[in-house]
Amino acid sequence: MTFTRPRDLLAAAGGAALLLHLLLKVGYGSLPPLPILGGTTLLAFAAVETVLGFTVRARIRRRPGTRPMPALTAAKAVVLAKASSLAGSLVTGAWLGVLGYVLPRRSDLTAAAADTIAAVIGAVCAAALVAAGLWLERCCRTPDPPLRRDSADQVR
Repeated sequence: MTFTRPRDLLAAAGGAALLLHLLLKVGYGSLPPLPILGGTTLLAFAAVETVLGFTVRARIRRRPGTRPMPALTAAKAVVLAKASSLAGSLVTGAWLGVLGYVLPRRSDLTAAAADTIAAVIGAVCAAALVAAGLWLERCCRTPDPPLRRDSADQVR
């Protein structure tokens, strides 16, 4: 399994932003107002994954007082991390698409002004999920083995 590439996340976010922006052009007037704190749910997931990252890292590095992590559990953590970073990237793009539509219209439409705040909060919280997913994925790496010095390399 390879590590998540930033270009993949940026492509997903860009595609979601473009799609949502186009959808809002067609039907923004028929939508109810966006909930101001609608995106904060992702912040809770990001917090849990951040704490999980510290725990996983300590167990993989076999820090004193921790039990070794089974390989299957580490693999599940990697899957969670990759899924979270991709989902967070898609949702960040979606919120940025909303923001790109409502920001220029906030002085003309009352609903767009309130939706601008919701879009900013949602984009920040979704970006936090991306960061937490990438952090958890990094914490699942096995540490590099210590360098061994062969007898030929030793100082004479």
